[in-house]
Amino acid sequence: MVKRNFRRLDEKDFLIIYKTYVRSHLEYCIQVWSPRLATGILCLENIQHAATKIVPGLKKLEYGDRLKRLGLTMLETWRKRGDLIETYKILSGKENIERNKFFELSDNHIILEDSMKISVKRSRLNVRKFFFSQRVILHWNSLPEYVVTAPSMNTFKNWLDKHWTDMGN
Repeated sequence: MVKRNFRRLDEKDFLIIYKTYVRSHLEYCIQVWSPRLATGILCLENIQHAATKIVPGLKKLEYGDRLKRLGLTMLETWRKRGDLIETYKILSGKENIERNKFFELSDNHIILEDSMKISVKRSRLNVRKFFFSQRVILHWNSLPEYVVTAPSMNTFKNWLDKHWTDMGN
């Protein structure tokens, strides 16, 4: 639809249209249905891959170069970011959800000097293993203390992005 209705797009117009009409559908309720199999992940990534070729002048560039030029990230990274943002909202009380229904804070946080580390629960089945509250634990616990205890949502997002940039992600 975008290709058919918008003949000549520059990078700025493409980003507005793509983020509004395409990526919003790819991100909708991502914490609930996030794909875990390579085929599902590749299927979603192929949508963004094809969409970035619409912009004249970018078609011949490699996919990673197109993403950098447009200021986009791979969708898998974006989904991980969304999971961490939702986790921050739940743990900081910004989401109207009881956090103990999703997460259990680690008992040994006093030893680790980390007040927001989540304890890992054993999962017997893959259904539970790849559920939001399980798949986010490793990523959340790897974040530094100053990020997870950010005073506001925007601060958390900024510090998370900066941390990932510093780490080379």
